[in-house]
Amino acid sequence: MDLGLHALGIGTGSERAVIDAVSLAAEQAGFATLWAGEHVVMVDESTSSYPYSEDGTIAVPAVADWLDPLICLSFAAAATTSIGLATGVMLLPEHNPVLVAKQAASLDKLSGGRLTLGVGIGWSQEEFEALGVPFGRRGARTAEYVEAMRVVWRDDVASFHGDFVNFDNIRVNPKPLRNHHIPVVLGGNSESALRRAATWGDGWYGFNLADVEEVAQCASTVRRLCREAVRDPGDLRLAVALVDPQSADIGRLADIGIDELVLVASPPDDPDTARAWVADLARQWNPVLKSA
Repeated sequence: MDLGLHALGIGTGSERAVIDAVSLAAEQAGFATLWAGEHVVMVDESTSSYPYSEDGTIAVPAVADWLDPLICLSFAAAATTSIGLATGVMLLPEHNPVLVAKQAASLDKLSGGRLTLGVGIGWSQEEFEALGVPFGRRGARTAEYVEAMRVVWRDDVASFHGDFVNFDNIRVNPKPLRNHHIPVVLGGNSESALRRAATWGDGWYGFNLADVEEVAQCASTVRRLCREAVRDPGDLRLAVALVDPQSADIGRLADIGIDELVLVASPPDDPDTARAWVADLARQWNPVLKSA
């Protein structure tokens, strides 16, 4: 099982020197992936319910710095040479898919083919309203956006016609390095989110799951939905972040078939201290992971 780190882009993790320090230290320590999430807009008071906490509120203060994940990960890429880079997650229906396809392929090329595009449909109606994007049908919009992006990545001259995206005979370069493909991982823990992952995703990123039992339930659902969609469940990469991960969870997660445990934490604001913080995490977790 791999170990990922979701620590960049927010608050102290949005500082350039800390991004450099955490990224390089994580690579040297053997972490598999650096993850960075997204919100374009935050509001002081929201009527929308955050789906990853019991009280429906997000822990990140509205006043916190929150970097664009592709820009944040481009700095992480420049500081490293081999560690994976993943958006966890980008709220895809809030963006133009042709532009995202170009931005993602650009980062993939500059990083040497290290990008995984984690996407979600979003939950904040206020955010969609501020961006002028309809909140309704965002699941269908996300699916079509991914389909259109894959056409852009695959074809030298691309055309696509759908309910939300239309273009004819366009060239969008560069192309992703890995056979004109960037893995698209779906975020979300609901059955509808798991169905998206199983039906057309390359993987699933379960975020803020309560415990291993919830992970097992979600993983079982993904595999059932894969079989219903006539897909091999083994073709999907499964990554999860737990509310309070413990070393005792590792063996059970491996038995469930989880490919990556993602640690979610905020780094210290001093680069030297941040490097030591990553090293402490590695000492705590890497020996356990290697023995799993």
